[in-house]
Amino acid sequence: MTTTSEHTQSVATATPSRMLRYLPASALLIDAALMTLVGLVAIVGRRELDVFASSAQVEDQLVLAGPLMIVGWIATVALLGGYRRDVFGVGTDEYRRVLNASLLAAGVTGVVCYLARFDLSRGFFLLAYGLGVPSLILGRMALRRALHSARRRGLLRHRVLIAGSRAHIDEIARVLGREPWLGYEVIGALTPEYDLSEETATGVPVVGNADEATSLAKAYNADSIFFAGGAVGSSSQFRRAIWELEHESIQVVIAPSVTDISNERINIRPVGGLPLMHIEPPTWSDASRWGKRLFDLAGSLFLVLVFSPLFAFAALSVKLHDRGPVLFRQERIGKDGGRFACLKFRTMVVDAEARLNSLHEASGHSEGLFKMKDDPRITVPGRWLRRFSIDELPQLFNVVRGDMSLVGPRPPLLREVESYDVDTTRRLHVRPGMTGLWQVSGRSDLTWDEAIRLDLYYVDNWSMLQDISILTKTLGAVVSSRGAY
Repeated sequence: MTTTSEHTQSVATATPSRMLRYLPASALLIDAALMTLVGLVAIVGRRELDVFASSAQVEDQLVLAGPLMIVGWIATVALLGGYRRDVFGVGTDEYRRVLNASLLAAGVTGVVCYLARFDLSRGFFLLAYGLGVPSLILGRMALRRALHSARRRGLLRHRVLIAGSRAHIDEIARVLGREPWLGYEVIGALTPEYDLSEETATGVPVVGNADEATSLAKAYNADSIFFAGGAVGSSSQFRRAIWELEHESIQVVIAPSVTDISNERINIRPVGGLPLMHIEPPTWSDASRWGKRLFDLAGSLFLVLVFSPLFAFAALSVKLHDRGPVLFRQERIGKDGGRFACLKFRTMVVDAEARLNSLHEASGHSEGLFKMKDDPRITVPGRWLRRFSIDELPQLFNVVRGDMSLVGPRPPLLREVESYDVDTTRRLHVRPGMTGLWQVSGRSDLTWDEAIRLDLYYVDNWSMLQDISILTKTLGAVVSSRGAY
């Protein structure tokens, strides 16, 4: 077992990932290759489709205009910050910059051709930018996917020191630890000089004092320093720390004690040189309005129609297996504590509920929804119904009736709700969902605390775009069968 000092020595001599500096160049090369490919496709498409009549040959036009368009397009993306290192890996800022730059480049190209009286083919222009814009977005998405995959394998990560009180350090470290795709590797903690501990409660080694941030960051080859609560005693002390770090290639990040709040609810407004963070109220009330209800109703009716053959096949499989009931009705708790019968295709033996207590005792289960791998109560058709979540399709009728939503927190049992604390009760502010953040983040593989955290995040930060994103990701979760048992 290594000691804290041994660990400290190892992180001091380790070499941080320098491949991160090549991310902008990689993005530029991908953009240039896609622009060139789209340009060739646009030339062929213009010639074959012949949508717009033109006396000029497209190839003759593009000997000069083609390279200029690509250079101008790339330059516009660069000017709008599309190749800045801090936009890669997380958030929508990267995509927004690429989209805005592409639209601007298209506008400038059109204006310049008009003013210069250059006879650029309209068909080529529309195909080039019409195909090019989504191609660039897809290229950035592919790059981000590769980046996240590498980070999950421990590559291309930022080495981070966190400065602050031990409690704040642990809070930030937990957030960074549960999201490995962000690429932050916590290598040490910087605490106030009065704190003489060797490590925090979660095991982050204390490598020095917060007022020595610059020298320690250089000694430990840190890429970033997170300043959390308790890091500095005054604004002037923090300002001096930034001045000391301005000549080093070390990113400074402010990490306030604000977690599980979406970007849409945060606004930073400087007042007299003081950046004030304004946090909008939770959006759970918006999730109960007519817009979401209309979306649920239209979506559920459409899915019932699409999956009607699957409904019939699943019902026949369950009935022929043991001649028992096709549907399983279980009382669940809905919005504001209301009770409803949650519908599922029956996947267990008829006396499954009677065997539940003995399984609780055998497995030592105490709280939350009980699920176990290789549950002996599951029937043969029940296994494939569960594997692909087909057993939950009858809940579409719960959505039609208004008991549930397509997206929302998992519908809890009465005994779960009875054990809720004040914070967890917030899950009941909205209708439970057929799918949600809990399903696309691991389903049954999640711990009870992780599932609750995701549900509370959804309740407090609801948006229609998030619902659509979750529904899209649900397809991947169902196909992969991750956490389904």
